[in-house]
Amino acid sequence: MKRMLTGLQPTGEITLGNYIGAIRQMVEYQEKYDSFIFVADMHAITIEQDPAELKKNIRNLLAIYLACGIDKDKNTIFLQSENVYHANLSWMLECLTPYGELTRMTQFKDKSQKHKSFSSGLLTYPVLMASDILIYDTDLVPVGQDQKQHVELARNIADRVNKKYNKELFTMPDALIGTNSKKIMDLIDPTHKMSKSSENKNGVIFLLDSDEDIRKKIMRATTDSDMSIKFDPDNKPGISNLINIYSALSNLSVSEVEEKFKDSNYGTFKASVAELVIDTLRPIKEKYEMYQNSSKIDEILDNGLNVTSKIAREKYELLKQTMGLTR
Repeated sequence: MKRMLTGLQPTGEITLGNYIGAIRQMVEYQEKYDSFIFVADMHAITIEQDPAELKKNIRNLLAIYLACGIDKDKNTIFLQSENVYHANLSWMLECLTPYGELTRMTQFKDKSQKHKSFSSGLLTYPVLMASDILIYDTDLVPVGQDQKQHVELARNIADRVNKKYNKELFTMPDALIGTNSKKIMDLIDPTHKMSKSSENKNGVIFLLDSDEDIRKKIMRATTDSDMSIKFDPDNKPGISNLINIYSALSNLSVSEVEEKFKDSNYGTFKASVAELVIDTLRPIKEKYEMYQNSSKIDEILDNGLNVTSKIAREKYELLKQTMGLTR
């Protein structure tokens, strides 16, 4: 069975877009792969974090993912910062990675141009990401198109190190890009992806939103004056986004949704979308509270650390000895 690894940053709240576009695929993947899932708290500190807020977000994130169907018995779940071998391996890989290769990373170029002051971690975190991947001989890394470059960097590093020392130290990972997930857009500005960092929270549905807030947000969603429930992302982005949401949560095709609501007005359709979202999220919120009020999260992380530290230490020691870092 191929090994899959994914990291989740504990920043902000999880959105409906995250759930439809990523989390549900992870639930599917856990049936197909040897799945490793970690909370990428060390990646989160490339920008300043409030310590108390970060600690709270770590538990919240894990509770949400477990509530959404991530099975502790089908995944190895761990906290990145608790496994010291990630950072140790990363330092050695940084010393084997050209500076210019990191400055060409798209996210570094974008963020460094937007901010006058930024930490060196913004430059080097892609190597830590490569370390996360390579330390477990990962075969597959689920990513969106915007993150594919990071997997390519991990492949470049693995290939370079393997050739430099003339041995197969690292497995070459591949990007796993989902083909069935739907991109959920902002409810207010449907030309942009729904994002937890959006300034206008009325355009974002969070998984822990109250039923009332969900109804208000969907009923206020931007549509158009045409009043026909047709999927046309270019000319009708708002209504097309709501169709995508309904399609994803009902398991109906887009054409089936169009047929179902062909005689409905926008108000009726929005109300139906709202109730479907509420019904979908209600059991998730109930399970979330259960995990938050139990010791299961700590038990899961303790087990994950025991499993991953043994694997990671072996890979770390192998590269350490290969590079001559021994007495």
